[in-house]
Amino acid sequence: MKALSLTEPMAWAVFHGKDVENRRWPTKLRGRVYIHASKGFDKGHYNFLALEGMACLLDEPLPGPSEFVHGAIIGEVDIVDCVETHVSRWFFGPYALVLRNAVEYDTPIPCKGMLGFFEPKVK
Repeated sequence: MKALSLTEPMAWAVFHGKDVENRRWPTKLRGRVYIHASKGFDKGHYNFLALEGMACLLDEPLPGPSEFVHGAIIGEVDIVDCVETHVSRWFFGPYALVLRNAVEYDTPIPCKGMLGFFEPKVK
């Protein structure tokens, strides 16, 4: 199965209400993929999620910055489409992967990430 690495807190958000993942590139890939939480943390994205307008779209309160998992596969999700427009409030484009059936793992699996889709090599 392929994996897609996302910086925190957006990797976490996939399992708590985020239904699309914005990309600069389109893909024909569909199906189940792992979500990998990269070692990076995006302070701008954290501040974006903390705003009242986006926080209301999450199914639980945003954890503190030090509470996020890094460098691990944290769950899996179905990519059902790749679109240039979408009604989701999470859509900013120019492309978005449409996500469904997200399952967050109880125990993250340590793994090195890569850009784009990749075949994970778990430790």
